[in-house]
Amino acid sequence: MALLDILSYPDKFLTKKAKPVTNIDGAIQKTIDDMIETMYNAPGIGLASIQIGCDKSIIVYDLSYGENEGSLQVFLNPKIIETCGETVSENEGCLSVPDFRSDVKRSASVIIEALDREGKPLKIEAKEYHAIVLQHEIDHLNGILFINRVSALKRELYKRHIKKQIKQDDK
Repeated sequence: MALLDILSYPDKFLTKKAKPVTNIDGAIQKTIDDMIETMYNAPGIGLASIQIGCDKSIIVYDLSYGENEGSLQVFLNPKIIETCGETVSENEGCLSVPDFRSDVKRSASVIIEALDREGKPLKIEAKEYHAIVLQHEIDHLNGILFINRVSALKRELYKRHIKKQIKQDDK
């Protein structure tokens, strides 16, 4: 397994849409294993393939990160097929949007269809925190960052902060 670089905003690859996984081969399995290692090392609770510069539709996540390693999930080609209600994800953050957290409106529950890493079809209903994590990671696969879901003012303040930081790093 290898640790991968996590792309950071404003990298344009983060706005790319992922392509479906059509062949679950050794290369895809290695990508999944590397994503898992990278996510835990970051440390994070979820990682989408777009964040590591891979345009295949893969997400990995572990809701119990730090407690037990028993709830690791791998989804290929995940799609939200139903949403219900509304909630606010308080203080949401992202490995690709460092040093920024914000409240984000999300669906309170979602139904997801996906494939597991062996290619078996899955259909799960997720609520509350689980639903928020899935929506966040699936957004990545659709080229959407969580800062696209916050107010224009907060987004502009963050963009200015990043531009200033990039200028300082270039000096």
